[in-house]
Parts: sequence; C-alpha cells; structure tokens
Amino acid sequence: MIRYAKPKTVEEALRLLKEDRWRILAGGTDFYPAQGVRPIREDVLDINGLADLRGIAETDHFWIFGARTSWTDVVRATLPPAFDALRQAAREVGSVQIQNAGTIAGNLCNASPAADGVPPLLALDAEVELRSAGGVRIVPLFGFILGNRKTALRDDELLAAIRVPKSSAAGRSAFVKLGARRYLVISIAMAAARIRLDDDGRIAYAAVAVGSCSAVARRLRGVEAAVVGAASGDELADAVRTAPLPEIAPIDDVRGSADYRREAAREIVLRAVAAAAEPERTKARAA
Repeated sequence: MIRYAKPKTVEEALRLLKEDRWRILAGGTDFYPAQGVRPIREDVLDINGLADLRGIAETDHFWIFGARTSWTDVVRATLPPAFDALRQAAREVGSVQIQNAGTIAGNLCNASPAADGVPPLLALDAEVELRSAGGVRIVPLFGFILGNRKTALRDDELLAAIRVPKSSAAGRSAFVKLGARRYLVISIAMAAARIRLDDDGRIAYAAVAVGSCSAVARRLRGVEAAVVGAASGDELADAVRTAPLPEIAPIDDVRGSADYRREAAREIVLRAVAAAAEPERTKARAA
C-alpha cells in the first residue's frame, strides 16, 4: 500500500524518514515531470507543510536559505551584491509559475548537470545542512552533488537549508546562461562569477563556476588563478582565454556538441567575470 504523509513539523518529518524510505515532495516542479503518466509506487513525504523550512535569514556568520525557499523568494529578497548571480539564475528557472513553486533545495537534490542554481551557489562557497533524527550534517555543496541525479543525501535525511558564509558574501557576482532561445530553456552552458577588486580596480579574488559542461557543475580553479591581478578589457580577456579548463568534460547532445560547449563555456565565463567586475569598478571610480 502506497503511503502519503504531510507532516506539520520538521521533527515529525525526520521521524518518518527514520522509520522508512520516502520520496520527498516539495515544489513538485521536477517530481511530476519525472513521474510522467506512470503510477506513483513509492511512499510520498510532502514537506510543503513545514513552514520553518521557508525563508531567508541572516545570522552573525551565515546567510541561510530554508530548503522550501522558492526562486521567487530569492528574486524578491534584499541581498548583498555577491548574490546577484543567484538572483539572475533564479529568473532563469523556467517560467514565473515554476519560479513561484520550485524550491532552491529541490534544484540541488534533483542534481541535474543543468541546474541553474548550482554555479552561483558554488561561487558563494555554499554548504548544505542535512538533518536526520540522529543529528545534523554540514556538507559543502561541491561534496553534496556527486553526479548526474546523484547526491550525498541519505534516506533518513532531509536537506533543511543552504548556508552561505558571510565571508563569501563579498564582492559582486554575475550569471550568464546560453540556451537555444532566450526563455524557458535548458542551458547549453552557464557560468557564475563572484569578483572582489583591490583599490587599483584589479581583481583581488575570483570565484568562477560553470554548469552543463560536465556531470556536475565545477569551480574553475585555473580561471580563478589566472584572472587575479588582471584589469578589465584586453588583459582580463587574455587571462580567461588562455587559462586551463581541466574541470569541464562536456558531452554531445541535442542541445550542442562537446566542442561547441568548450568554446561557449570560455566565452560565457569571460562575460560573467567581466560583468561581475564592472559594477564594483564603476562604484570604486565614483568614490
């Protein structure tokens, strides 16, 4: 017999997860399309009644996004400029209706290589809070998504929140997505960059991530190292275009070839880095 449960508290949800294996339902924007016309044959744990898991909070050390926080919530929130890439990505998650229902944690748990929210969160050094009846685990995002549709989430755990350290909420960021059309599209490649400038307007720190170019989104350490010290314009462009990209391993599919993705990834990384650096540079000059 298939069971359906809609707990009212996190504690009740964790007790149910401890007792048996459940398929978790949150926004449902991936749940139902993946199910298709097939009958549901797994027990369903509906967490939409857990009010404590929705919202964005600031603490002394973290910005915390509850698991049920929607993409519309992210778009509307007042956040530092370092979160601009995440906000831009939120506007790219399907239609407005999808953004209203889809959740930030669902995007991570679905673990699609083309998940729009992952590169911006990687650039923010995000980590996930995994709760079970036995306690809490904190896992860096790069260690949570293990592959295409694979995560480190255990059967008895619930992804309760995404945490961004205050130390990573510095600088400015930008997100660039390449698709076959402007709206409602799965990305061919996408990039997020978070940049801090020094007093001379040169890049002092860079966090750059790319998605849809490997089984999981990746930080581009070679690009990050190459652009530090660069100024905008030709110097920055040369640094990105000559930086090594060992982290990406694109595939051929209906949206684009591997070779095209390699070339496109480098170009959109350059655009993301340049866009993240320019607003801060303009502000520095005005001061």
